[in-house]
Formats: sequence, structure tokens, C-alpha cells
Amino acid sequence: MTTIKGATVLVTGGLRGLGKAFVEQLLELGAVKVYATARTPVESGDPRVVALPLEVTDAASVEALAKLAGDVSIVINNAGVVGQSALLMADVDEAKATFDANVFGVLRVVQAFAPILAANGGGALVNIHSVLSWAAGSGSYGASKAAVWSLTNSLRIELAGQGTQVVGVHLGYTDTDMISALDVPKNDPSQVARDALAAVENGETEVLADDISRQIKAALSGPVEHLGATPIAV
Repeated sequence: MTTIKGATVLVTGGLRGLGKAFVEQLLELGAVKVYATARTPVESGDPRVVALPLEVTDAASVEALAKLAGDVSIVINNAGVVGQSALLMADVDEAKATFDANVFGVLRVVQAFAPILAANGGGALVNIHSVLSWAAGSGSYGASKAAVWSLTNSLRIELAGQGTQVVGVHLGYTDTDMISALDVPKNDPSQVARDALAAVENGETEVLADDISRQIKAALSGPVEHLGATPIAV
């Protein structure tokens, strides 16, 4: 388990949507500093929040961030892109771009910050997945989230030796700007963040943020044909 009170935390994509909710909840729980990244950062007005630039597809940008945020003990990988094109219709370069941001972007951040977490006592790594990690039919985006789930599970093994807790968070539609136009039931991002941070403090490794995530995970033990996606996820 990892204590949030008094911690310094990095939240990628932390200035809007779910990332912003994480920043707010971290401060409520007593984090003393939160680095919140965006491609074009804007100061939050709260001196505890340090807005920094990050482009997860750019190794130099990730390395520069690590030099500025060497005091973190918790890293929350929230940044990513959405791409819903069907695999047979998508340009391969589009699929590559989705994977570069959602999968290799996560890996770049983890590789840069794993030594920092180790130096600061182990800490915690939180990766934001999706119910589409398990539910098929959402093109390159869903495939990228499945890859992130696998990545997280392997990182959990590789980081265990340095005492880093690794948490994967699965969720369906959540009320953020990204899906504001959709008239569907949505999770409260603040509640998702609270649940994920409670898991960090309780020493857990996985968060199922809503009923659809719990239902789809339960279906993994059945025929793969039952995992066809409906429009349920971020």
C-alpha cells in the first residue's frame, strides 16, 4: 500500500477530464504536490499543482519531464488518445499513432519514472485502462487498451522487486469532455478517482470502477464470442 498524504504525485493528462479529477482528489487526500501534464499546460492557480508540458509520444519530452519531477512517489498514467475506426477500415498509420500514445506512451513514462519511484521508496504506479481492455470491437482504441492491460500486468511483475505497487483501473463511459455529446449513463470522474486512490492506499492491484467493467471481466471465463463490445466505454 502507498500513502497519499504528504506524497508528491505525477498525473499525465492531469489538467482536464479524469486526470483533473485525480488531481483534485489527491489534494483532498493530502498530497503536497501534484505535477499535472498537458501538451499545452495552463497554470491551475493552486500552488500545490505544477503544470508541466508532456507529449507521451516524444521520448525527449518524457525525459525532460522526469528531470523536473524527480521527487514523485506516485505516477498516474492517464494521458491518451481516442481512435474508434474499425480495424479493417483504419489506415495503419492511424492505428500506429493510437498505439504510440496509449501503449508506448505509457511505457515511456514508466521507463523514465521507474528509477525515480525506486529511489523514493517504491511508491505506486496507476495505469488507466478501459472496459475495452476486455470487450472486443472498438478498433485500434480497444486493441490499444487491451495491450495496456497486458503491459500493466507485466510491469507489476517487473516492478515488484523495487517495491512499486502497480494498479490497473478499468472503467466504462465517464463524464468528461471527451464524451460530453453522448447521451448515455456515465461515471462520475471524481468517484472513479476516489476509488482508484483508495485502492492505492489499500494495497490493491485492480479497480473495476463500474458495473459494466465487473460484468465484462466476469465474462472472460466464457466464450470469446461473448466479449463483443457495445458502446460502453471511454
